[in-house]
Amino acid sequence: MNIAEAPLVQRAVKAWSLLTAGLDSLQPAAALAARFYVSQAFFLSGLTKIRDWETTVALFTDEYKVPLLPPAFAALMGTAGELGLPVLLVLGLGGRFAALGLFVVNAVAVVSLQEIAPAALQQHVFWGSLLAGLAIFGPGAWSLERLVWPRLAGVRPA
Repeated sequence: MNIAEAPLVQRAVKAWSLLTAGLDSLQPAAALAARFYVSQAFFLSGLTKIRDWETTVALFTDEYKVPLLPPAFAALMGTAGELGLPVLLVLGLGGRFAALGLFVVNAVAVVSLQEIAPAALQQHVFWGSLLAGLAIFGPGAWSLERLVWPRLAGVRPA
């Protein structure tokens, strides 16, 4: 008897197929949850920055040492990224662009802080991992991109 014909192997393969099909069906929800989770963190940070702009610029001058950029410009760019990119990411419109942009904002935040608490660093690593996954795999089936892009590319949606 061939090993592939053994009843135990056949049952294991069938169980594995069912499990992977079930997990595959969860991908759109998982991508949407990741988009919402990461976007909320960055959007709220951006809102905090615009509430007190003078303090934000002071922080970029004294605390955050963003390489190559003047503090006021770095504050403006960081805040704009934290407010605009999460909206795109939640909508799933330009999702990979938004995820890559937030990945850069996240990386610059880690690099520019002179001291970062281990728990805060761990949070940034987690956000970076989610953003990398969204950039690599895209925003998922539940995104505006899936509706809009085929029309822009001249292809009818399936």
